[in-house]
Amino acid sequence: MRTMSIKQKILIIEDEKTICSFVGAILTANGYDILSASTGQDAYGMITSYCPDAVILDLGLPDMDGVELIKKVRAWSQIPIIVVSARTQERDKVEALDLGADDYMTKPFGTSELLARIRMALRHAGTRGSNEQVLSSGVFRTGDLVIDYNRRLVLVHGQPVHLTQNEYRIVALLGRFAGRVLTYEFILRELWGPAVTGDNKILRVNMANIRRKLEDNPAEPRYILTEIGVGYRMAD
Repeated sequence: MRTMSIKQKILIIEDEKTICSFVGAILTANGYDILSASTGQDAYGMITSYCPDAVILDLGLPDMDGVELIKKVRAWSQIPIIVVSARTQERDKVEALDLGADDYMTKPFGTSELLARIRMALRHAGTRGSNEQVLSSGVFRTGDLVIDYNRRLVLVHGQPVHLTQNEYRIVALLGRFAGRVLTYEFILRELWGPAVTGDNKILRVNMANIRRKLEDNPAEPRYILTEIGVGYRMAD
């Protein structure tokens, strides 16, 4: 079955509508899926609900300072945060970076530079904690399964497999930590945020679909193994 690479989702947090629309148009034209929020409260709700691949954050929000949002997100997630702000003082940059922002750009900014910084942040996030195979090549292989992190594709027997966004993110996460057991709670938090309940049903449904697509015999999986009562492990 033919498949397209899965688009990365970026949340733009910006209360100036013209800037938000401008950045959104640039990102859409370059193959990203876009979410947007104009307040810190709405933004935090979207981060916990959608777990986007990256966040572009303006610090001057109407209901809270952007640095407070960085603190709240960093309490549970390492999602890339790129600050794009009119604040040019060194102390503002240092504070945001010390609190966990991945990058800091000042307005006005060039579109090519913004895209380059997004690519860099996503690249770093995509390999954070990864095994040596992924770090060195951007590709994970085990048996006839290949995860191409640069193209966001999964192949079995050399053929691309059509996965939903969440299915891809589960497979990619397990591939990064191949050989290690990832608990149900860890996977749920990484994909669905801190508000997700302890019910593993959503994860089990996704895993059943993944195994139907990846495994020659889903009842006897070779690639993604279940550690009963604990979590899942990608064979290495």
